[in-house]
Amino acid sequence: MTRQELTDYIFDTYSVEPDYPFSRDDVTCVFRHIDNRKWFGIAMMIPFRTLGIRRDGNVDILNIKCDPIVIGSLRGKPGFLPAYHMNKDKWITVLLDGSASREEITALLDMSFSMTAPKIRKKTSGEKA
Repeated sequence: MTRQELTDYIFDTYSVEPDYPFSRDDVTCVFRHIDNRKWFGIAMMIPFRTLGIRRDGNVDILNIKCDPIVIGSLRGKPGFLPAYHMNKDKWITVLLDGSASREEITALLDMSFSMTAPKIRKKTSGEKA
């Protein structure tokens, strides 16, 4: 999945456009819920070597929130790394270079979107409807 395919999928599925919150950086973009503004993904371009990959050049990556149990099983698969610059217990980095399948990425995006969605608060017995 390329960055453009990712952006298109997120817009088509969640009606969310990329947000570029960092001044002087027109590449890094955040995908966030419209209502609570929580991030469910961040796309960046990072040098391979920064990620510990012995290769020249840069790669687009996606950081997404993920269930810690799932993170453990993904870290050994091609295209998945401990989260770059994020909490490694709750986020994972996906290389957008074709090494991770579209199906894996979209399933993880759905999980991240759900995990960061606004919580539905139950009314207490004293609250009025």
